[in-house]
Amino acid sequence: MILQTFNLSKFFEGLKALDGVSISVPRDSLTLIIGPNGSGKTTFINTVTGFYRADGGRVEYEGKDITNLPPHRIFSEGIVRTFQISRPFKKLTVLENMLIPLNNPGERIRNTFIKNWIDFEREQVEKAYEILEFLNIDHLTFEKAETLSGGQLRLLEIGKALMTDAKLIAMDEPLAGVAPSLAHEILKKIRELCESGKTFLIVEHRLDIILDYADKIYVMGNGKVIAEGGREVIEKPEVVEVYLGA
Repeated sequence: MILQTFNLSKFFEGLKALDGVSISVPRDSLTLIIGPNGSGKTTFINTVTGFYRADGGRVEYEGKDITNLPPHRIFSEGIVRTFQISRPFKKLTVLENMLIPLNNPGERIRNTFIKNWIDFEREQVEKAYEILEFLNIDHLTFEKAETLSGGQLRLLEIGKALMTDAKLIAMDEPLAGVAPSLAHEILKKIRELCESGKTFLIVEHRLDIILDYADKIYVMGNGKVIAEGGREVIEKPEVVEVYLGA
């Protein structure tokens, strides 16, 4: 397992948003977290990635305890996340947005006059072109981000995550506002990335589209994991009940 949580808990003013959540994310897979609004899905992602502090339990990544590390430390360990609302630098081009996540050695004073940083930038531009081509948005390379559709912005988010070489990519509702045909294309790309060594942890509401692409599914309700398994998990009585109750 690349990521595991053990009895993870989080409180907000006495309200238990996460109530002993334990999940396991297999390597090179798409693990899906579903559940009605308010079930704790986004809180879980925020707590795993350091945006919220856990009030109990443990998070392990690659066998290392990363509980309550700040987001930049978790990022450096190899976990990157995307958010429900895409927030690119709208006035910059797609290529410029792709280069933003990089830790450029030329930005450090001692490396300013070293040729290596020029080679580094050239290599990263080539890498960005390759990723954009893989995502089928290379025709937008020099377009400003503000001109992109919702689905294209989602693909740009994935591209930026791939630029970091992270092993695990956590995504919060990547299909929100995306047309079904493009949503399927995004998920097909994610499946290809899983086969090439990437791991995805995804929170999503659009069950009609995403279920067939997931390797493992966790269902949350009232801050707890109430069921886990494959596609058939949505037919379990406790899952039907939590959705109908919501």
